[in-house]
Amino acid sequence: MATEQQSTDQFTARQSADTANVDTANTTGTADVVDTVNVESTATVADPAGSGISADIDSGTFGMSGTSDALGTQIGPGHRPVRRTDPSASHPRVPSMAERERSEWHKSRWIAFIVALLVAIIVPYWAGRQLAMTGTQTVVDAVSPIDPRGAALIAWVVTSMTFMTLGMAVMETRKVIWRVLFILLLAVEQLISGVGLLRLNFWYSTYVVYGDAAAPINAANLGILASAIGLAVFAVLYVGLLVLIRKDSPLNVLTRSWSALAIFFVIELVALAVVLFGGLVTTV
Repeated sequence: MATEQQSTDQFTARQSADTANVDTANTTGTADVVDTVNVESTATVADPAGSGISADIDSGTFGMSGTSDALGTQIGPGHRPVRRTDPSASHPRVPSMAERERSEWHKSRWIAFIVALLVAIIVPYWAGRQLAMTGTQTVVDAVSPIDPRGAALIAWVVTSMTFMTLGMAVMETRKVIWRVLFILLLAVEQLISGVGLLRLNFWYSTYVVYGDAAAPINAANLGILASAIGLAVFAVLYVGLLVLIRKDSPLNVLTRSWSALAIFFVIELVALAVVLFGGLVTTV
């Protein structure tokens, strides 16, 4: 019985030792396999274009496009490394004309311009009317040496240049000089209108105030009206060109700013010729 018990104990000890050896072998083998898989599943991909960009690709992410690393690259289609770029840096947004104008907007300047415009419209006209009423003889002595056609020409030039500077101020908004010239010429035109008591039936008022010396004053009023009518005709013609002419038509050049300015002066010259040589100066 003692011999059998001793044999049983030795057999049990050998089984325990074998079990421990198997567990050790399994653990070691598993670790080796895991390490081998980890080493072999990670590869360094070089940029075939020679740009010096490389990326480590994990075998577990082969099916995912766009995986990025810390070196500023990303994995594109076909597992090729692609340099990541900022769209705002490579394609900067260009501000529109309206945005540029808003950024350059100066509220104080435009307030000053509007105030100056109102002053140039009201004050010179009022001063001209006061001069016509209280200093009639002074006005008569000043305009008597002037030929009626010359007075009409002077008034036409002042008014036409006023309209021209207004157009240039609209086209060249960044240049203050055009707005300044427009204000000054408008003030002179309003002064002439005030002295001439300009309105639709001005010839009655000028005859009452100036009497027989009203010819140069009436001619100046005709010069102002001729320029204003020429501007109205040009506006209608220009709008018609914008509506009727297609953008791909060769005639579209007529709608350009300088072409429009040339057309404006042609119409103004025709209006002046009607006043000077149409008999209106001697009739009114």
